[in-house]
Amino acid sequence: MIAYISGTLAEKSPARIVVEACGVGYEMSISLSTYDALPACSSPVKIYAYHHVREDGEMLFGFAAEAEKDMFVKLTGVSGVGPKIALAILSGLTLPDLSLAIASGEARRISAVKGVGKKTAEKICVELRDKVNAFEAMGAKQGSAKAFLRDAVLALSALGYGDENASKMVSQVIASHPDAADTETVIRLALAGR
Repeated sequence: MIAYISGTLAEKSPARIVVEACGVGYEMSISLSTYDALPACSSPVKIYAYHHVREDGEMLFGFAAEAEKDMFVKLTGVSGVGPKIALAILSGLTLPDLSLAIASGEARRISAVKGVGKKTAEKICVELRDKVNAFEAMGAKQGSAKAFLRDAVLALSALGYGDENASKMVSQVIASHPDAADTETVIRLALAGR
């Protein structure tokens, strides 16, 4: 298994790159977010790799961040989601947006990506909901907001809502009101949505 490739960025385009390492050029398919994170050609680069083997061929997929590679592996673990669809999803949504959509069960946001149907998006939400940390997703989306989001979930739990239900309520508030910036506002909006 290839974990990463470290070398010189020989070529890059929005869909693929070539990394030269020890005289060998490794061609990899990439997402748009990885493309945006790449340095200029001829620069040193470290790309996390996923080696996909099928009966009819082999492909390398490259990622600028290990978290993106981990999400790619999770997505391809969902039945009906191949590597090309997973890469399209990672190109169409930022990692925090995708994580938040999965955590809050918003299949509609995922199905907005070209090539992803409604049923596939719903399957992704159902199968990956327990594998995506809602607090991390919301915290990444809101920057340093993890503390007030956690406090909102704890407060809703104290009001009698279960932990999972409270987490879902907060996820829905953040998805529909990304400008909510404090615990009190999130709690008020979550209770108003009930």
